[in-house]
Amino acid sequence: MVDEAVLKNATETAWTVYRACHPDVDAHDGRRGLLEWHLQRRCEERESDTEELASFGIAYLKRLPRDEC
Repeated sequence: MVDEAVLKNATETAWTVYRACHPDVDAHDGRRGLLEWHLQRRCEERESDTEELASFGIAYLKRLPRDEC
């Protein structure tokens, strides 16, 4: 079962860190949806805390091609 609060906090943290490093990325960029999907799946696969999920999210965003979204 996915803990929605953990998922939401991890998504917000990862997205905030990513946008701080990439100020040219719009708040409503498509990568945010991909991040949410990725963390949702990760959370379903195994139990994680907010910090761990946020770390996975940041790593995922760094791997995305900048021109794909």
